[in-house]
Amino acid sequence: MQTVTVLGATGSIGCNTLDVICRHPEKYRVFAITGNAQLDLLMEQAQKCAPRYVVVADEGQYQNACDLAQQRGVDAEILCGARALEEVASAPEVDAVMAAIVGAAGLLPTLAAVKAGKRVLLANKEALVMSGQLFIDAANQSGAHILPIDSEHNAIFQCLPADYRYGDLAASGIRKILLTGSGGPFRARPIDTFEGITIEEASTHPNWSMGRKITIDSATMMNKGLEFIEACWLFGAGADDIDVVIHPQSIIHSMVQYVDGSVIAQMGNPDMRTPIAYGLAHPARIDAGVKPLDFSDISNFSFETPCYVRYPNLKLAIEACREGQCATTRLNAANEVAVACFLEGKIGFNDIALVNEATLNAMPVVNVNSIQQILEQDALARTKANDIIRGKFQC
Repeated sequence: MQTVTVLGATGSIGCNTLDVICRHPEKYRVFAITGNAQLDLLMEQAQKCAPRYVVVADEGQYQNACDLAQQRGVDAEILCGARALEEVASAPEVDAVMAAIVGAAGLLPTLAAVKAGKRVLLANKEALVMSGQLFIDAANQSGAHILPIDSEHNAIFQCLPADYRYGDLAASGIRKILLTGSGGPFRARPIDTFEGITIEEASTHPNWSMGRKITIDSATMMNKGLEFIEACWLFGAGADDIDVVIHPQSIIHSMVQYVDGSVIAQMGNPDMRTPIAYGLAHPARIDAGVKPLDFSDISNFSFETPCYVRYPNLKLAIEACREGQCATTRLNAANEVAVACFLEGKIGFNDIALVNEATLNAMPVVNVNSIQQILEQDALARTKANDIIRGKFQC
């Protein structure tokens, strides 16, 4: 019986995690679930999975959460705030933590789980994008077991040799890590029409059901850029060791190419419950509730090289990865601001990449060697991105 904390329970990954857990009540017990604004859903989840704690990230929602819990008959202690998130992620009773809080907000509770030596199911890519070496060092020091949950990184993990030594691709006979991406909803749309892309169009992914912010990132391929950075840290790879490949069908989730000419791929229907179940049960396998592939229904696999004119955010992310930690932290911060402004109708779709690039170009490179310095650079980049938006777009 594993005891699990689900950080970001009301998001897409969190909901899918609880779905898998509820299929195996003999294997998993929920210690805590956390959410931000979707209190109705959070309490509905608490009714179903009976956690010991329910944590509301927004302290202003604490009383509302308490009132709603009482109305729903939720028998759990209600906590709130950033400190509470870290506490339920690092509690001694917890065996595994699903780190699924979207964006920079997930960094500190995820790091708390890592420092406490937990099995960390990492769905919050921003934690590694922002803190990189500090995150890996903390895991090595505590003995935390990091299991990637993004479908692409989970696929790479499955395709690597069981005895893979972190950072030593050559010793395992690996030539390249091939990171696949669907290309999003605008893969074939004429580039000269991108100015007219609406919020609704960008919020609809052709293959995956995801949260709104991640779906926008998939449309700009910033999501793939962040995954590129994350893959470097997860597997100890350099930027030259990874190639991004467009695979519109989203059936092959990623591949590893070996020096003998072999390519090992992990395939499956586009359903996040597959990597979630793999992370929960590793090294065993459990039923995830996912329909198996029917190869008679698959007409073809196709692959393309990404075009940076179509996907400037992908190029920015790869360049930031080469530049280092300060650049990736700032890029993530600027992108969160730009996407939020796009969703509010303040800027256009093409402006997201323009804001990201302008933010990076406006700030001198500095060394960051602590979480405090990382958080400072994150805050500075957010301020700079907002200044750029107000000045250029008159918001």
